[in-house]
Amino acid sequence: MKSLRLVLALSAPLALAACQTSEEIRPAVSAPAADIPGPTIPGVVSAADPRATEAGVEILRQGGSATDAAIAVMLALTVVEPQSSGIGGGGFFLHHDDNGELITIDGRETAPSQAGADWFLGADGEPLGYREAVIGGRSVGVPGNIALAAEAHAAHGKLPWEDLFQPAIRLASEGWELTPRFVNYAERVRERAAHQAEGEALFFDHEGNILPVGTRVTNPELAQTLEALARSGPDHFYDTMAEGLAEHVAENTPGDAGMAETDITSYSATARDALCGTYREHLICSMGPPSSGATTVLAILGQLERFDIGAMGAESVTAWHLFAESQRLAYADRELYLADPDFVPVPAQQLVDPTYLAERSQLISPDMRMAEPDAGVPAGVIQAFADGDEPEEHGTSHFAVVDSSGNVVSWTSTIEGPFGSGLMYGGFYLNNELTDFSFRPERNGAPVANRVEGGKRPRSSMAPTIVFDIDGNPVLAIGAAGGGTIPVQVAKALMGYIDWGLSAQDAIALPMLYSPGDTVSLEEDNAVPGLQEGLEALGHSVTTRSLPLKANAVEWVGDGWIGAADPRSEGTSAAQ
Repeated sequence: MKSLRLVLALSAPLALAACQTSEEIRPAVSAPAADIPGPTIPGVVSAADPRATEAGVEILRQGGSATDAAIAVMLALTVVEPQSSGIGGGGFFLHHDDNGELITIDGRETAPSQAGADWFLGADGEPLGYREAVIGGRSVGVPGNIALAAEAHAAHGKLPWEDLFQPAIRLASEGWELTPRFVNYAERVRERAAHQAEGEALFFDHEGNILPVGTRVTNPELAQTLEALARSGPDHFYDTMAEGLAEHVAENTPGDAGMAETDITSYSATARDALCGTYREHLICSMGPPSSGATTVLAILGQLERFDIGAMGAESVTAWHLFAESQRLAYADRELYLADPDFVPVPAQQLVDPTYLAERSQLISPDMRMAEPDAGVPAGVIQAFADGDEPEEHGTSHFAVVDSSGNVVSWTSTIEGPFGSGLMYGGFYLNNELTDFSFRPERNGAPVANRVEGGKRPRSSMAPTIVFDIDGNPVLAIGAAGGGTIPVQVAKALMGYIDWGLSAQDAIALPMLYSPGDTVSLEEDNAVPGLQEGLEALGHSVTTRSLPLKANAVEWVGDGWIGAADPRSEGTSAAQ
């Protein structure tokens, strides 16, 4: 764990100057005075589903901390947003407390001990097709969210562990209504939603049709699982359930390979250092490896530092062109270098070093598209790895919470793709996180950093982020869902928030431009007027398509916190 003072001092001259001129790092909200009953400034929850938002608010009203409320949100999402996140998956957690300490917890899933370089290769030595790889036990990693929640609660919880489960238990046992977003996903990926009888019985009728929007459903098996976890703690998941869960995954994995009980019993969430950098007069801290979130967000923004994006405005073709070009450079580095740092050396600090980013920025011209960029070679790094071939990511959910004492949580949770692997156990879907590994272990004789290895955590795009002002005060907690688009959604929102002075709500709602490779993808029905034609005139290949966008945030405004939720989603925010 590092204090924010230390992070600030190590991050950049701007941050160091702020630290030197401030006697101590001040929280944006102080704890209420002892003689004032109750909170003086209400906490806020922002989540991807209103039932999950209310679960978090309920915990805050009971006197829970931001961590307590965030755990309640994660558990509620297991019930009401089973296609995206929950206890069958993992996540990344950022926490900034009212003493100025910033911590991150890595609850990313791990590959079974038997997993190796040929995990996603067929008998002919070629990569499996995505459908063959994703459905069933081969794609399931050891879930990490309960271990993450336990670590976070031990450090920052106030209410009893059991209390945090009550909103989710009520939802599962008393029922919740199916939403348009859920029904749409279930129709689109029916082969995963109804892959096993449990999922089919929950969400489909006797004719095999998805239940209509507004149908009230219950999940008694999940309620029982949550009740046992509430009573017995995380050991119920990583001890009592371990044998049955491992057998279920192994039975649905082709061949002799599969998950072992010891893979589950030996799992632990891992404390890691936040990765921070500056943009304009703000310090931005996010999740380092095995996530590519921080390096990609900080690279995109750092490479734009020399351009006056603010003066260009939100409808400037040039500004969006520069944003697209910076993405291309950042993703080239991401593909080559980012992986689990417990298995391969990841030059995270070098990739976000201001000098390196300034050099990379020189490849960007405001007047024309660059040729296909290669990954850079940061100082002191020997380029020993090859680019992999990971499938596109899809799922995930982000939530942000602040409590009345000014403690801030930014947590991204995922089961990877819609309905994960299609396998269910204990009433919840199991993730397909292992398809975030490269299917090919090597290319042209060079190893791929993100290749499959037993016990390894696959590279992620999740980017839970906390932003601080020049004095070290937290002013924004933000993150997104949507696979590989996540770092771009966060970077775009930060560009809107910092460069264009937009509220978090308006910055999230900005049109989306996604350019990780040679093609620029614009969001259907939500693009800057004339942008496609303008980009094409600069040499870009441009397409419009539906993009999996969903962001949530809490923002400090004036004298209090407010929430923001993506208008493209069913997300909401609410105050305590």
